[in-house]
Amino acid sequence: MILNVNRVIIVIIAGFVLAPVKMFGVAGNAKLSTEPTVENALAADQELARALQENDTLGIVRMLDKDWAVITSHGDIAEGPDVFPSGIRTGSRTLTKMELSEPRVRLFGNVAVVTSKVRLGVVSRGKPMEFDLRQTDTWLWKNGAWKCILTQESTLVV
Repeated sequence: MILNVNRVIIVIIAGFVLAPVKMFGVAGNAKLSTEPTVENALAADQELARALQENDTLGIVRMLDKDWAVITSHGDIAEGPDVFPSGIRTGSRTLTKMELSEPRVRLFGNVAVVTSKVRLGVVSRGKPMEFDLRQTDTWLWKNGAWKCILTQESTLVV
């Protein structure tokens, strides 16, 4: 009888521990999944946008692959997951807005390409600016989660 009660208690505790992981996923709002899907790729892209807008340096680094690169709207290339967080930490770059719209997600096995329209607000070297971009993030499914491996930005003329 005591053994069965202990098992029930362990099952209840495990339920309390695993239920939030199942509901909210390992990386915040992204649902826990055993395989790549269009839905969890979009959720990963939205989670990265949230981390960027909130200037969440740990969240940004968590979502980017160690070999991540960004090609800016000016054609510059920056590499490494600490590109944005280092700018946030030094105060040279702070995001004030990161609004995604018109998402387009294409899945190619364990690779997803997410293209969105972005309204970006940034304070760079003390000067506030806003931009409209078309952004494409390329995601790789690794170890049960999406990692962004490349971001390409293009300025929209409005």
